[in-house]
Amino acid sequence: MTDEQVPMAATPTPDTERRWWADGELAVAGIVDRMTDEELAGDSALPGWSRAHVVAHLARNADALGNLLAWARTGVETPMYPSRAVRDADIETTAARPAAELRADYVAACGRLAQAIETMPVEAWTAEVRNGQGATVPASAVPWMRAKEMWVHGTDLRAGLSFADLDAGFCAALVDEVLSLFAARDQAPDVTVVATDVDRTWGSGGTRVDGPVTAVAAWLTRSDASGLAGDVPPPPAWL
Repeated sequence: MTDEQVPMAATPTPDTERRWWADGELAVAGIVDRMTDEELAGDSALPGWSRAHVVAHLARNADALGNLLAWARTGVETPMYPSRAVRDADIETTAARPAAELRADYVAACGRLAQAIETMPVEAWTAEVRNGQGATVPASAVPWMRAKEMWVHGTDLRAGLSFADLDAGFCAALVDEVLSLFAARDQAPDVTVVATDVDRTWGSGGTRVDGPVTAVAAWLTRSDASGLAGDVPPPPAWL
């Protein structure tokens, strides 16, 4: 990502979220393009999923977020997916395609989403839609939703991108969101989380968890505590 950082305590601006999305698309597109067919068929960091499954998920997620933007533009309710079962089946079908077809599908889906974002009427960004968890959000949340998918699943490809490579501002915003989600579920871990590189602290629990904000984000979203100090407890499930 770029060297520019947002203030760690600030709410990211729409322009910042769109930059994170655009940078994520470029980074993951480069990874997908560089992988050989054999590497694409290899295991990802997600249990039971190959790298092809991750790429397939990102392609179908692009179309799903495009559905939300269509909903916002037209007022016609268009959920991300008809159902969880349909979502899962579409990922399996896409992942099973020959490598060249999968890459072409991925590029086309990302292109459709980019066009939808770039041509979105200004007034439509405030329209309310529902995310994959059923929560009502403004359409303006879509670039942030996509940025999360790109950067987190980009690390799941195990093809050269790690959390340590991610923008600190992005990771701080991700930590904000994940911990807020845990709190809303009454699952907040009993910890004090200290991001030592960006002067941010979350919570007030008895156990201290500290390290770079990129490592905090990896722990909360992927249960990877390798970059943190001390006896770090496992976090609740993020999604």
